[in-house]
Amino acid sequence: MTTSFAAFVRTVRQLWRYGLVGLSQNAIGYGLYLLVTWLGLPPKTAVSILYVVGVLISFFGNRRFTFAHAGSVRWAMVRFFVAHIGGYLLNILLLLVFVDHLGYPHQLIQAASIFVVAGYLFFALKFFVFPHPKTV
Repeated sequence: MTTSFAAFVRTVRQLWRYGLVGLSQNAIGYGLYLLVTWLGLPPKTAVSILYVVGVLISFFGNRRFTFAHAGSVRWAMVRFFVAHIGGYLLNILLLLVFVDHLGYPHQLIQAASIFVVAGYLFFALKFFVFPHPKTV
């Protein structure tokens, strides 16, 4: 198997596993988001609280299952939080622009944001947080 084909297969496998971790985590998170906003918590506050919980779960699920990372846990966790700060800011920006300025329903924008942030995070995790030893 050529190196580039092997890298492609590894990326597809990682994307599949990332999707499994992300779908289960985000389905639960979105359900909680709808519940706490229905109970009266403002959307940006709800996202802020639930994002932190999701980040912690995601680190452990993606480190071993998705990317088979065997490097330093401490530095991976630091890079993971840096990547997620970017994801959080992207999520808040999407809510500010599409809900606060353009008037779209926050439920719809948050649902779409899950996929936008997930795409950003896959590449951040693959290349920045848990890089394959041959790509470092």
